[in-house]
Order: sequence, then structure tokens, then C-alpha cells
Amino acid sequence: MVRYIVKLIRVMNSDTDPRQISLGFSLGMILGLTPLTNPHNLFVFLIILFLRVNISAAILSWAVFTVLAFPLDPIFHQLGLFVLIQMGILGDLWTALYNMPLIPYTHFNNSILMGSLIFSLLIFYPVYRGGTFMIVKYREIFMERFNNWKITQILRASSLYKWYLRYSKLKE
Repeated sequence: MVRYIVKLIRVMNSDTDPRQISLGFSLGMILGLTPLTNPHNLFVFLIILFLRVNISAAILSWAVFTVLAFPLDPIFHQLGLFVLIQMGILGDLWTALYNMPLIPYTHFNNSILMGSLIFSLLIFYPVYRGGTFMIVKYREIFMERFNNWKITQILRASSLYKWYLRYSKLKE
């Protein structure tokens, strides 16, 4: 896990598009908030692999949101119950889906799964936009200040730093 955090810090300080990092973080959020062993997570995982998103951000957010999902399960359960039972207008849809050949294997009738999926889809775009904004601000404010520090300029000019750059490129 530490390796992914280091990779994410490296990417945050690189010229990688902030939208790629934020999209990886947002997709990892869906993986983390919803139960892992469901077919929709395979679809999200394939999106992570086939789109140009940052995999380190996806893995890190997957881990973070998996930890956050457990305390949020009661809220997911209530949201899922609301959608599955209390919204009577959708009752015929749920019955029709359950009677289809493969759809019941998605476990859409599980209240926690339904609630967590709806919740993660509702906050996907705000997390994506907020993440992009925060990465841009991080690069404008913190990176600029960090690069202007005298100690940073001295360390980057040293032969030890140049050796480290060569070594880290060989390792990749």
C-alpha cells in the first residue's frame, strides 16, 4: 500500500492530467463503497484498466472507501430499502428484473448493495470534479511553494538526487 501512496504522490507532482487522477480516484470509490464480489464491480474494474486513469489513485481510493463503507452500511441499507420497497412505482421493474435469466446474479435485491451503488453513483461526479479542483489547487499552491524553497533547490542540484533519479528510472 505504501508503494501506491508513493506513486500517487509522484503522479500528483508530475504533469499527469488531473482529470485522469481524479477519475481513477472516483472509480476506485465505487469499488470501495460497494460490495466487491458483484458483477458491476467487474465492469468498473474493466473501465479502470481500459481508460487512461491513474491506477494508483484507484487502488488507494478503493482501500480508503472500503474502510469507510462499513460505518456507512446502515445508511446504505436505508437507502436500498427505500428504493427497493418504499418506492412502490418501481415494484413491477424489480419483479421483471428478478425474473430475467441472469439479472438475479447481480444481487440487486440486496438493500446494502442497492443503497451503496446508488450512493456511489450519486456522489461520483461531485467527487470527480472536487478531486480535479483539489489537484489543480495543490499543484498551483503547494508545489509552487515547495519548488521555491531553498532546501528543495539545493537537494535537486545535488549529485545524490541525480543518482536517485537514475536509480528510480532503472527500477521502473
